[in-house]
Amino acid sequence: MIPDSIVSFFAGNQEALWLMTVFIDLGGTVLLYRYFGKAGLQVAIATAIILANLQGPKLTVIFGLQTSLGVIFYSSIFFATDVLSENFGKAEANKAVRMGFAVSVIVLIMMSLALLYLPSNRPETAAFSASIHESFVTIVSFTPRFVFGSLLAYYVSQTFDVWAFHKIKEITGERWLWLRNNGSTMSSQALDTVIYSLVAWWGIVDLKTALALGAAKYVFKIGIAMIDTVFIYWAKHTFMHRQTAEA
Repeated sequence: MIPDSIVSFFAGNQEALWLMTVFIDLGGTVLLYRYFGKAGLQVAIATAIILANLQGPKLTVIFGLQTSLGVIFYSSIFFATDVLSENFGKAEANKAVRMGFAVSVIVLIMMSLALLYLPSNRPETAAFSASIHESFVTIVSFTPRFVFGSLLAYYVSQTFDVWAFHKIKEITGERWLWLRNNGSTMSSQALDTVIYSLVAWWGIVDLKTALALGAAKYVFKIGIAMIDTVFIYWAKHTFMHRQTAEA
């Protein structure tokens, strides 16, 4: 699907690939908003949740730190809820949080049910089917504590993100969009990281190791939060353009 020359280039430039993925993800979110309005942001959140679940187990090393690909897509959920908060208000942002939680539960249930299906034993497809089944088991065979930790961290941190965004806006008014975007995202992502590290990892590893695993992910979350500042101003411009066009 991807030409060998591109595969070779990114094999030696993983940081460039990571940055490109972040830009495509955030840019795609703004484009969905530009062309489909509020519904586009809701779709972006649902898509990011599905991608974060599917790509979460894939670990890689970027800038010398081990991280999960799911961090990129998970972080874009906070960006989308901030865009909703800024342009449509607190109630719509909280509605999107609940919608995202429902999508997470549905995805987890349906993936878990899929594991109960046995692979085909027909001679012509048995080997291929068994291989796909084992790969699927590896990706979606979640342990209960990881499921609980993920859902709890998502709901608490997303709810806090919406609250913090509007609290900062109450204090600063319409000024300093960058401050409420970064302030709410960075603080809520810290809360998300601590909850997930304690619930999912503490007990499997010691407390120091659990927090260290979370800290590495938080570095990338901070980086994405800083990058998405440009995109939230683009989204704000899109909102003003849509309002003018509809007037």
